[in-house]
Amino acid sequence: MTNRERAMNVLHYRRTDRLPAVHFGYWGELLQEWAQQKKIPPELAEKNYDGSEKDRQLDELIGWDFNWATKAGMERGLYPAFEYKVLEELPDGTCRIQNREGLIERIKPGIESIPSEDDYQLKDREAFDTLYKPRMQYSPDRIDFNYFRNFNETRLMDRPVGLEVGSVLGDIRNMTSVVGMSYLIYDEDEELFGDIVDTYADMQYQCVKAVLETGARFDFAHFWEDICYKNGPLISPELFRKLCAKHYQKRTELCRKYGIDIISLDCDGVVESLLPIWFENGVNTMFPIEVGGWGDQFEKARKKYGEGLLGVGGMDKTALRKDKEAVDREIERMKRLASLGGFIPCPDHRLMPGTKFELVQYYAEQIKEIRI
Repeated sequence: MTNRERAMNVLHYRRTDRLPAVHFGYWGELLQEWAQQKKIPPELAEKNYDGSEKDRQLDELIGWDFNWATKAGMERGLYPAFEYKVLEELPDGTCRIQNREGLIERIKPGIESIPSEDDYQLKDREAFDTLYKPRMQYSPDRIDFNYFRNFNETRLMDRPVGLEVGSVLGDIRNMTSVVGMSYLIYDEDEELFGDIVDTYADMQYQCVKAVLETGARFDFAHFWEDICYKNGPLISPELFRKLCAKHYQKRTELCRKYGIDIISLDCDGVVESLLPIWFENGVNTMFPIEVGGWGDQFEKARKKYGEGLLGVGGMDKTALRKDKEAVDREIERMKRLASLGGFIPCPDHRLMPGTKFELVQYYAEQIKEIRI
């Protein structure tokens, strides 16, 4: 049985020989740590991204079966993107930069985490009409048509491969910053914000449709959002439903028309209040189901929504920085969640610095021993 068959069987409640050992990638700093510790070859720490050849080589070295974030897609962002440029260099080495989404950020030397948001340009109708709307239009140049026309013959067959179907709100948050999005929604111009969402979503729908029309076949579709944090969403569920629900429904219906019935969505934080909106509009797979300081989110959601709600993730990755006992506790919890069916254990986000190589190997080995 291939890992592709294992994963699809689990998510369709069919029999399988064992669980696949699945992950969601690494912080670059962790790969550098492992290279310095001589756990991995130095070349695997450079330019290693989801689904790449180096990522697959690391899978073999560690014992993973595959990275869930193995996907193909379109140029879904601003096109053309803004020019990346340094605006100011401060005495401590921090740089104020304009990023590719037009956001002004502070980049601190030697830090790979999320930069500090300093300012934003998408503040009003004029900025949208002149700077952003022209970059949110559909163009055939966003899609590598030759790649997708040959996709079925060249794709990886031993693991599931997803279609990246984009974002409804998360990318826009990256363009406006959290602060800017909040002002646009609540204090400035809800109508303008709705126009931004509609324009961006319509472009991505056209991109997804164009890819699917090539005949390329995928095992799942995947959204990226990241619009929640430890206390819940960055937008009220009522407004989210009003502005965004229709765009999920339109895209998920398109995917199902082309035979894609596993549709996952990546959102960090506490997703409980947005989950019904996603689920009602065709998203059926939670990912990566962060544990954080709030605990397991999947079991409660499964009890509420039933077997139609699937999951990939949910394993508290911080255990992999601790000891074998902590990992064993997580493995026992994963066994219980896997017994519900329709659930594939996976660390609940990218493995961060301080993660112990041998514990990751041990975890992957033990997951493969689980029978459901």
